Amino acid sequence: MKKMTIALATIAILAFGCKKGSTNEAYNSPSNNPSVAQQTNLSPEELGELGAKIKQHPKDASKLLAEKGLDEATFEKAVRKVAESPDDSKRYAAAYKKAS
Repeated sequence: MKKMTIALATIAILAFGCKKGSTNEAYNSPSNNPSVAQQTNLSPEELGELGAKIKQHPKDASKLLAEKGLDEATFEKAVRKVAESPDDSKRYAAAYKKAS
């Protein structure tokens, strides 16, 4: 759970401080992990709400993620994908704050 908290904090920092036009191919290349694209259809708002629930109930993180068809790795990848877009990052952050 400590990893999850660190990951969420990192994602929040990325969400507010992400730079437009990132050139890091490891995050931008869909061929790295094709399951990321099909893993979830959750909106940034849904991911934000889920992140807040995980923060509130860290012992239930696996259960909360499983209810949405995710695991820790796929959730982190989905949030990173959201962090690539400034608009989506704002939507995620707003939903996270509202649900907290």
